[in-house]
Amino acid sequence: MDPRRNPYAPGAGLQPPELAGRDALIEDASIAMDRMLARLPVRGMFLLGLRGVGKTVLLNRLHRMADDKGLQTGKVEAPENGRLPQLLAPELRRILARIDLIEATGQAVRRAWGAIRNFCSVFRVSAGDFEFGIDPERGLADTGVLQQDLPDMLIAVAEAAAARNTAVALFIDEVQYLSADELAALIVSCHEAAQRGLPLLLIGAGLPQIAALAGNAKSYAERLFSYPEVGPLQPAAARAALERPAESHNVTFSPQAVEAVLGLTERYPYFIQEWGFHLWNAATASPVEYAVVEETLGQVIGHLDRNFFRVRFERLTPLQQKYLRGMAELGPGPHQTGLIATALGVDPRQVATVRQQLINKGMIWSQRHGETAFTVPQFDAFMRRQMPVLEPHVPRRRS
Repeated sequence: MDPRRNPYAPGAGLQPPELAGRDALIEDASIAMDRMLARLPVRGMFLLGLRGVGKTVLLNRLHRMADDKGLQTGKVEAPENGRLPQLLAPELRRILARIDLIEATGQAVRRAWGAIRNFCSVFRVSAGDFEFGIDPERGLADTGVLQQDLPDMLIAVAEAAAARNTAVALFIDEVQYLSADELAALIVSCHEAAQRGLPLLLIGAGLPQIAALAGNAKSYAERLFSYPEVGPLQPAAARAALERPAESHNVTFSPQAVEAVLGLTERYPYFIQEWGFHLWNAATASPVEYAVVEETLGQVIGHLDRNFFRVRFERLTPLQQKYLRGMAELGPGPHQTGLIATALGVDPRQVATVRQQLINKGMIWSQRHGETAFTVPQFDAFMRRQMPVLEPHVPRRRS
């Protein structure tokens, strides 16, 4: 088939042609936004899931939906070792500038401008030039303590939004990379806004450990947010994600080909897009038969190895790679930490630091104490292809 008409969209955060299986979650977010605009109590939301399940796609969809509903929105992605003040301050300045256009500047808006100016000054953040005549607001967002100043700034912006009969919605991707202090400051901000009845909505996305991280940061976080799990698609939704884009071009798949793709992808949305993309380019006629899946298998796996798995593998030290290879020896997981150490031929304490480093990098996570699992689907199979032989780990002796 003509690759110029290929309807599939594999890629990080790209909107697929058929966003299947997420209707209930989107509706829940839509209700929360409508309630926020009506000044009714709502809970924030953290989308939890492994790599490749479409969390960023969903977050982008919800961001656009909030814009369409008239909320004042900002979106950031938390980088590893990044600073939340540097990310949020420019977004809040942009939000406040939009709020300021709704009517002539009022007291709440001036106070918010002063709070942002103080915050940027004390945390040495650049957020663009400030308007002439905006004076610092003494005693507001100027202590240098993030858990005090960030809530001050967000509350001031939310008060300005309330004065203009609108609402603020913040979208944060890769939440697991926030420091404990940054996550706690965000939670405190949402808690204070909720207590004051202010229109501030936080929707985040990231790896499954966020629920535990939020609870550790502030015990009341479990009551302040919902934590919907974004997992593999249900079989009917997975079939729709594969078949409907092609059907819009009068192309179909044989039942055997569909079932094969669902098995190979384990119904993860990103993998479905990759397989659909390659099958479209490889097929010569409709329907796409099972034989085309067989013929394309090596090509798709090679593409995923080079472009999806290896970019994560090459960020790791040799010892971190070896730890993941020990996990892969045991299968997809989750695995007991002690069994991973046994596969490596060492005591668990000798690789505890490596395990924590991999958690910090978002490569593995722990749902329960003593368990470890990959955050990237099918990474165990990639590790066995990348490192066919597991070499026992020999810890260095301290001099």
